[in-house]
Amino acid sequence: MSGFKGLMKVEDALARLLEAIRNYRLDVEEVSVEEAVGRVCAEDLKAPVDVPPFDRSAVDGYAVRYLDVLSASESSPVELRIVGVSKTGSRPDTLPEVKPGEAVEIYTGAPLPRGADSVVMVEYTKREEDRLWVYRPVAYMQNVSKRGEDFSAGEPVVSVGVKLKPWHVGALASLGVTSVKVYRRPTVAVASTGSELKPLGSKISPGEIVDSTRPMIKAFLRSLGCDVLDLGILEDDPAVISEAVSKGLKTSDLMVLTGGTSLGLRDATPDGLSMVEGSRLIFHGVRMRPGKPTGAYLVNGKPVFMLSGFPVAAFVGFMVFVEPAIRGMMKCRPDPQPVVKAHVTRRVAKPPGVRAYVRVRVYSRDGVLYAEPLRLTGSGIISTLTRGNGLLILREEVEGVEEGEEVEVLLTQPVEV
Repeated sequence: MSGFKGLMKVEDALARLLEAIRNYRLDVEEVSVEEAVGRVCAEDLKAPVDVPPFDRSAVDGYAVRYLDVLSASESSPVELRIVGVSKTGSRPDTLPEVKPGEAVEIYTGAPLPRGADSVVMVEYTKREEDRLWVYRPVAYMQNVSKRGEDFSAGEPVVSVGVKLKPWHVGALASLGVTSVKVYRRPTVAVASTGSELKPLGSKISPGEIVDSTRPMIKAFLRSLGCDVLDLGILEDDPAVISEAVSKGLKTSDLMVLTGGTSLGLRDATPDGLSMVEGSRLIFHGVRMRPGKPTGAYLVNGKPVFMLSGFPVAAFVGFMVFVEPAIRGMMKCRPDPQPVVKAHVTRRVAKPPGVRAYVRVRVYSRDGVLYAEPLRLTGSGIISTLTRGNGLLILREEVEGVEEGEEVEVLLTQPVEV
């Protein structure tokens, strides 16, 4: 048994990882716009047409010439003659032209007729048959949605790397776009190592434990839109691990192994990966807590991650390294992270030079947020993730935080109220 020769800083390990896989790109496929939500756009999309395609009314009322009603007031309304109606769906070329002293009844979304340059809301008018009295003036183009106001032809709409949201689908549909090019969903092979592990649903004997980390990692991957290839539980044997990695990477884009990542007598994962043809070490051993034994190899251009078998350490390693790598393969921009400021309820100390991910419970009291530290150690205590709702990330240069100090917390669940 021997310790790590050296530990890398989190930023250095991540930079080395992203550099190693920067040329790996997933294939592109074309999908229906209506099926594209959650996928990552693989093309720069520009508006093919103006939206709206014509000037249209933003309110129900009457299309007028604004100069005709400049003097309108409650005590001295302007009288106009109604010469037609514009409904939603009306063709602009079939509408009557609005001449001086005239108006056209118009509905929200209907085309603005020729000659008109503004719309008076119906609330400020009075009508008797074809006679209209206007009691309030309007400015030029008031209450009018101009052609191209939403999107003008040639304007960028969605760019490469954007994870498509429902509003992107709506915008593309408004432009008549029926399909979009997206990156193929990554396929990720997942396996656990450890002779003491038993699959979920198995009968557990003394000395055995349920493999809970692999289901958690699979759930994380699916939440990112990945397809998962489950290779099950592997023996603590470098030859078995090497063969499983070679086989798994034939049909996957990357691989995640949990367990056996330290340098103990039975930690066979690093040895197994070093035996795979075409493999090279990216990093192994990181100055972070939990998750120090996290590592990664590159095997024929594909990353293979070594995460701790302990669920909390695996969670941190996944968040810090695996997720950015998957996003990098799709040129995907990271989602905004929910961060709040809260006061720590007790002192938290940590070793200098190590980045710590402290599980906390954030709650509100009298309008003030507090963060109760749960544990810094205990990377196998998964209940700290279910009882907690945030991570307090302490950088390498600090040795801890004092009770009452205001800190930033990355939320993993809603704040308790």
